[in-house]
Amino acid sequence: MARRSDHTRAELREMIIGEGHRQMEEVGFARFSAREVAKRIGYSIGTLYNVFGSYDHLILAINGRTLDLWLAYLERRLADVKGDRLHAAVDAYFRFALDHRHAWTALFDFRLAEGEAPPEDYAVKLTAIVDAVERELAGELPPEHSDKAPALTRSLLATVHGHCFFALNGTFELLGEDAPLAAALDRVRDALDRYRQKRE
Repeated sequence: MARRSDHTRAELREMIIGEGHRQMEEVGFARFSAREVAKRIGYSIGTLYNVFGSYDHLILAINGRTLDLWLAYLERRLADVKGDRLHAAVDAYFRFALDHRHAWTALFDFRLAEGEAPPEDYAVKLTAIVDAVERELAGELPPEHSDKAPALTRSLLATVHGHCFFALNGTFELLGEDAPLAAALDRVRDALDRYRQKRE
């Protein structure tokens, strides 16, 4: 088994997050095992908690890796768009969730204790995704309604997320909805159209 002196703290942190994220992608939050992560990298469970301080902060670090990947994917998709950017953004939301089902779901399955705030670096990662979506929505709003973009972003993210989550867990299939992405995009366009019509 490796000794703590075999790797620097930064190297250990990256090893743990890398293996932890790989396991999260494979089995999801409900079956995630910090002990298995430690075993696979050749260290004790105590080493993981020594590096991250607690199980909660270990999960936040792993989920933070998912947020990094999600933002990078969203930005790549939008960078290549020459037509309908709104469609591309909603499609990217669905596609990332489908391709990283377990890791994406873990972002919402895990909760800190009531009253405990996430570390600043995690909050920054989450805000970066919201900001990327807000920029796209702001570009679709008439200039006189640009101040509505932050609140509208939160509301429409909830709408798209709900459609995406129902698609992943099979609820939409039970309800007979066979085009959840198109339905989500329709709801987004409906909301934006209300502001466009106010201009007419």
